[in-house]
Order: sequence, then C-alpha cells, then structure tokens
Amino acid sequence: MSKFTDYDKYDGLGLAALVKSGDVTPTELLDTAIERTEAVNPKINAVVLKHYDEARAQIEKGLPDGPYRGVPFLIKDLNMALKGTITTSGSKFFATQKFDHNNTLTDRYLEAGLVIFGKTNSPEFGLTVTTEPVLHGPSRNPWNLEHSTGGSSGGAAAAVAAGIIPVANASDGGGSIRVPSAACGLFGMKPTRGRTPAGPDRGEGWAGMSISHVVSRTVRDSAAMLDATAGAAIGDPYAAPHQARPYLEELAARPTSLRIAFTTKRPDGSLCHPEVVKTVEATAKLCEELGHKVEEAALKTDPTEMSRAQAALIASNTRAAVRERELELGREATPEDLEHITWLVSESGKTITGPDYVAGTHFIHQLGRRFGDFMQKYDVLLGPTLATPPIKLGWLDMMTDDVGTYFNRMSEYLPAIGMFNMTGQPSMSMPLHMSSDGLPLGMMFTGRFGDEATLYRLAGQLEEALPWIGRYPKL
Repeated sequence: MSKFTDYDKYDGLGLAALVKSGDVTPTELLDTAIERTEAVNPKINAVVLKHYDEARAQIEKGLPDGPYRGVPFLIKDLNMALKGTITTSGSKFFATQKFDHNNTLTDRYLEAGLVIFGKTNSPEFGLTVTTEPVLHGPSRNPWNLEHSTGGSSGGAAAAVAAGIIPVANASDGGGSIRVPSAACGLFGMKPTRGRTPAGPDRGEGWAGMSISHVVSRTVRDSAAMLDATAGAAIGDPYAAPHQARPYLEELAARPTSLRIAFTTKRPDGSLCHPEVVKTVEATAKLCEELGHKVEEAALKTDPTEMSRAQAALIASNTRAAVRERELELGREATPEDLEHITWLVSESGKTITGPDYVAGTHFIHQLGRRFGDFMQKYDVLLGPTLATPPIKLGWLDMMTDDVGTYFNRMSEYLPAIGMFNMTGQPSMSMPLHMSSDGLPLGMMFTGRFGDEATLYRLAGQLEEALPWIGRYPKL
C-alpha cells in the first residue's frame, strides 16, 4: 500500500478534502485506518467486529459524492444494522444476530460517502457507563490502559482518541456519547430528541431518551456529521425543531453574550470530586472572560424520582429486547445468557406494568417542561460531564452480586448527565481540561430544546480559546 503519513493532521472533513482534491484515495485512507486498527486495537480493544472486505467492496462499487467521501468510519456494535453483518449488542445472547438490511442512520452515513469498516465495542445493551462486556472484553482508555473508556460508546471513543479514525458513530441514552467523550478527551454532542432517525425497526430508543450521533476530535466534524444525518425519516413518530441553517455554518459565527448557569454538584446536592469542581469553576471563569454572563444556579430535582422513572423505561425496553430475541431463537433466556446486572434489569422489566411505563414517560415529559421554564432565564447550563476523573476498569462490574454497591458507584460517578436524556435537550461534552494524573476531564454544556446551534457556536469559541486538537495519548 501507499503510506499516508500525514493522517493524524486531519479531521474527517480534512481527509474528505484530500480525497476530493486527488491528493489521497479512499483506498489509501482505508488501508491506513486498517493498519492503525491492527497496530493499536490489541492494546485498547476498541474494534470488535471487522468489516474490511465490505469496506473494500464499498469503494469498488463507487462512493457517493457526499461531504465525507472516502473517509473511514466505524459504527457502534449496538442498535446499528449494516446489511449482511452481525451486531451483537455486546451480548452473548445476540452474538449471532445478523441483519438483512441497513438502518436509516447507516444509510445516511453511506450516502455521506463514509466507508464503514467495522463496529466498536459497547457494554451489553448499552446499560452502563463503562465498556467491559463479557462477550468482547474491556475497551481500554488510550490515556491510561488501566482506566475505563466510559460507555456505552467506549469503543468508539477509544478508536478516535487512539487515532484510528477522526470521528465515529455513537449513541446516548443516559450519557453514552458524553461520558466516553469526557473519559477519552473528545468532543461529543448528544442532539435534541428526534434530531437523528432511529428507524426503520423502531421509532425511538428508551422512550425517546436515546439518540445517535458521533464522537469526534473536532467540533466541526460533529457539526458536519449532524448536517449529513439529521432530519426525520418518512414515518418517524416525531421530529426535532427545524434548524435555521447548517450547523457547520454556525461555527463561523461567535455567540453573543450568553447567559450561562453553572453547577459543581450532583443532583443530590453533593459536591463532585475536588479536581472536577476546580475545572468547572475554571471553565465558568473562561466563559466570563469570553464575554458571557455566568452565575451559579441549578434546577432542584429529586434524584430518587428521576431514577425511578428512568428504571421503569429502561427495564421495560431491556425486557422487550430480550423477549424479541427469545422469539427469534425459540427459547427463553437464562442467567447464563446475560451479564448479571442485565439479567436483573430484564427480570425487573417483567414487573413493570403499563401504567408504570406511562408514569415514567409522564415524569420525563414534565421534567422537560420544568427545564423549559428554567431555560427561559439561561441560554446554556454548564457542569461536569463526570463527577470524578475516569474510573479504573473493574470498578463498575456488570457481573457483580453486590448490586447495591454497583448502583451507588454509578450515582457517585455520574452527575446530572442522564437528566438531559429525559428532557431531550441537546447536551455536549468538551475536552477542556486534564487531571493531575493525565486523564481527560470533560465539561458538559446543555442548551435549550432544539438549540444545538447555540451550543455549536459556543463550542467553536471554546475550541479556539482552549484548543485540544494536538493532544494525543502516547500508546
């Protein structure tokens, strides 16, 4: 193959520009991505399903003239269908599940010219915020191999952080784009509910709490990828509010003086880790220096009520997924088929009644209205993406029998991140700081429902003020 030695210098749009100018071919980019996968994946275990032949066939067939023509790409091994390939959802019970069709989002990636050459590691059913499935083994953080990549898009984040590709598909039902972005030092935007399609097999994920997009090294790749994939498909149950102009164009505009509220606390009122508190305060000060009006404020919420509603919706959806697979296989699942926490969540789903599910949806919709009122006063909310620096592998163990400790640790690790899955607001994590131990610390910014534009403008400003693009882990 012809060596492309400048691969690290470009983000996805930069690589696409090189293809368009003829300076590099799609095959050369794919060969480079595959070479990097083979070199670093044994260390980080980011790519768990390899579709190299399918990718070469894409190129041979001819690529659409989209904004990412010829750029190598990875999709998540969860809820992403690529015709003729397996998607395991990180589960032994789904290890042979092969799709005879693409999902809508996959088609939009292909129409954008992306070359899909594999799938990335995810915890079983995306149920936790670390990526350590029994089926595929743990993904390791490129910044420190003893630490978690976050989850559930942990394999995607590890692949981008390690330089395999500049941008990768991810999804977020309770923080699963923002958590791994924070842990691996990347930019991650969770779009507004309904901004990207979930079809054709379903209309929404986790009662609308889950949505797909990407993790990326640059803000502009996130914006351009959302431009390429956003919008309801025919038959979708609802759509996000209309965007005024392409998000990529928003980056050329700097935000006017924004009203920014910030908090350093978890929903229960406890302070986050001291290093996290320090970086949130430093970020708030930076925003003030950039001309924004910043004050400490937060909407009071009941974490117990939030957990109850979230549990009802997730347990019901988990049980439904297991039941569908049982029908496909012609047998019932056993505890040996699923990881211990997954089994317990699925079993609890059997006890959730129809009224319980409806009550859960009523709660998250009311929470959204409360935040809508709160956001009349503020344009953006700032807080930590994670309440502590990235955890070590094994600290959150889906096979544990000590369920109480497991969920207590989840609460300790996460601040208010899942709240914005419930409200449907756009929310992004930015890699603005590093811990004293050399681990990334992500800052979370949340906007009004439907207003990714303001977040992208702010992100562009912060990326310029505190750049991270040249920051790579040393593998």
